[in-house]
Amino acid sequence: MNKDKFEQGLEIRKSVLGAEYVEQSIQNATDFNMPMQELVTEYCWGEIWSRPGLSRKTRSIINLAMITALNRPHELKLHVRGAVNNGLTREEIQEVFLQTAIYCGVPAAIDSFRSAKEVLDEMDKEESASS
Repeated sequence: MNKDKFEQGLEIRKSVLGAEYVEQSIQNATDFNMPMQELVTEYCWGEIWSRPGLSRKTRSIINLAMITALNRPHELKLHVRGAVNNGLTREEIQEVFLQTAIYCGVPAAIDSFRSAKEVLDEMDKEESASS
């Protein structure tokens, strides 16, 4: 493992997905799944998300579309929160899902809208509670 890339990835991962979620993922890792946490943090976040070629906002748009196509609601929920953290508006998230309806299928887009609504509603409650 490249420790520098892991640390860089950990910082980016926390910035996008939220420190609490990432720290819990690392703390709850077992001997069985810790190698996956290390792989994701080092390569996904440290090698790819750190590249200068695309903004984090653009990467979030791409991720929302790809995760919709793959029909992975758990990951989608994480990346909706990350997309908001990376500056996407609700309208932009909506447009991504409308676009995916055409290219990935209406059922996949409907599921993504449903999952995103749960996350956005939760974020609204968190915002109200902290105000």
